[in-house]
Amino acid sequence: MEDELIVELYWKRSENAISESRTKYGRYCGAIADNILHSREDTEECLNDTWMRAWEAMPPNRPNRLSVFLGKITRNLAIDRYRKRNAEKRSKGQVDLCLDELAECVGTEETLDDDIALKEALNSFLEQLDQPAKELFMLRYWYMFPIKEAAKRCKLTEGAAKMSLKRTRDRLRLWLEQEELL
Repeated sequence: MEDELIVELYWKRSENAISESRTKYGRYCGAIADNILHSREDTEECLNDTWMRAWEAMPPNRPNRLSVFLGKITRNLAIDRYRKRNAEKRSKGQVDLCLDELAECVGTEETLDDDIALKEALNSFLEQLDQPAKELFMLRYWYMFPIKEAAKRCKLTEGAAKMSLKRTRDRLRLWLEQEELL
């Protein structure tokens, strides 16, 4: 089913909207959640929460790209669930590693979700990157793939991926300083 029709189902408050969303985007959203949570049960709960959040958000929101809208909801829910689950034990999983790496350039360990200026700046920065660097950056810091897997998907060695990510973070830090966001 086309995204516009699925969104229209949400606006009509048809329960078929959830089943159509699950059918079309369940694997996509599940991959996002699983990369963060690494738990089938937590991923399933996160997906159920995603469909509920989408139901609550539409209306009044009418997303331009349903995949991005649902992916963002899933990612935020998964990160929240991960943080809650690991609040006491504070292991160094992929989420912690990714956030620590980004904290080097952003200069904070606070959540970035509420800072609209920073979001816009990150989007502008990403537009300046060439496609391979952008893809690697997104795999690592949006989808939170381990460096080894992100490198493999980008057909790079792990060392080359680490170096590319380091250079991109350095460029991001400089760019944020020039934009006076740091």
